[in-house]
Amino acid sequence: MDQGKMDENEWGYHGEGNKSLVVAHAQRCVVLRFLKFPPNRKKASEEVFQHLQNIVDFGKNVMKEFLGENYVHCGEVVQLPLDFVKQLCLKIQSERPESRCDKDLDTLSGYALCLPNLARLQTYHFAEHRPILCVEIKPKCGFIPSSSAVTHEMKHKVCRYCMHQHLKVATGKWKQISKYCPLDLYSGNKQRMYFALKSLLQEAQNNLKIFKNGELIYGCKDARSPAVDWRELAHHLKPFFYPSNGLASGPHCARAVIRELVRVITRVLLSGSDKGRASALKLGPGSPGPCVCEASPFSRSLRHQGKSSLEHSGLPKGCLLYQTLQVQMLDLLDIEGLYPLYRRVERYLEEFPEQRKALQIDGPYDEAFYQKLLDLSTEDDGTVAFALTKVQQYRVAMTAKDCSIMIALSPCLQDASSDQRPVVPASRSRFAFSVSVLDLDLKPYESIPHQYRLDGKIVSYYSKAVRAKDAAPVSARLKESEDCTLVLHKV
Repeated sequence: MDQGKMDENEWGYHGEGNKSLVVAHAQRCVVLRFLKFPPNRKKASEEVFQHLQNIVDFGKNVMKEFLGENYVHCGEVVQLPLDFVKQLCLKIQSERPESRCDKDLDTLSGYALCLPNLARLQTYHFAEHRPILCVEIKPKCGFIPSSSAVTHEMKHKVCRYCMHQHLKVATGKWKQISKYCPLDLYSGNKQRMYFALKSLLQEAQNNLKIFKNGELIYGCKDARSPAVDWRELAHHLKPFFYPSNGLASGPHCARAVIRELVRVITRVLLSGSDKGRASALKLGPGSPGPCVCEASPFSRSLRHQGKSSLEHSGLPKGCLLYQTLQVQMLDLLDIEGLYPLYRRVERYLEEFPEQRKALQIDGPYDEAFYQKLLDLSTEDDGTVAFALTKVQQYRVAMTAKDCSIMIALSPCLQDASSDQRPVVPASRSRFAFSVSVLDLDLKPYESIPHQYRLDGKIVSYYSKAVRAKDAAPVSARLKESEDCTLVLHKV
């Protein structure tokens, strides 16, 4: 990248989260990721540089080790002309969602993270003229805690995602509760995975996006977003899955195309041989705890039919979902068991604030940091060292619970000779594909108290919702059993 010849007109708004904003180059397969800050809380250039460098180091030394080098793209920190950044900021402002404009793009430091555009570029070298379909999935936490520190019995039966849905709908973030349950996707059972992916497509929220040639064609920004239209999505997807145009238009066509998409995504998610070191953690699937969430509509429908769902994960150890689940399970104690250990570290830092750097709370995220994460003991010896190890493992687990998986698909040419690119079959086509993972910033140490309060709020609200639902039929039955008087009128 020639920083001296940067033209803001060659870059377009790509998306943003709570802490960063991404722009994509119009021709080349690269993106720039900028940090965001509240209007009155700008950071010094050195701080911004160190923050971005920590993201790169954590990806390279920790997540790439755990998940496998083919899945993780770390990027590099670049310094850009300030004039280019300011003009770019003005250019994209009108495209930003209103709900995200409480923070501004960093225009003062000139630093950004340069990364491959995973919505277009794939792990393998594809011909640029070929169309590329990319599905981004944020699968969330795929297990139910089994820790004895959990005080709410509900948390041993219902997953965090399904409980959180009730609070999000009540506060107006989303219009309706999604039928998606992460445990169905992580089950490895194709029937459950199909159901999970179809549920995501029906109620995408911010857990699923689809890009065509780098452009977003399907996804939901917030509750005010228009309802998703499967027919419009099927129109975009039909050339990929039915290139010979063998289907007539209409609802049947839309369902057939969506069904093909779900099957292909499932096959890709179950594929993979890039075994990162996460497999060596030996945290699951044989670990205690149910593999079925009681709130999942799929599980409920099976119970109504008198069937029992699979009680074990069938994920192949080389696939990214399995590796991600292992890293998530570094949350050994749940936030309820972790919070007292966080307070222990906090008391130590209040007494010895100069030790913060030695404890590597803010980095560097190097080999030494990675090695400490491998200590899976849960027997508390009362030391600060034990507490700190569990706190760092929790931060890494939370990162894995919030990451996104990018699946890029490119149609194979009929006469293409077989090479080293992985290929997934569909009914009437074949796709070369790659799988990548992004959103791998280490979760902040300072966010732990917020997570503790949020956990209590989620469980409390869900428990009230369940009690209210259980009370409703009882109330109706009581009304039916009340005495009544029959009055007869002379005709």
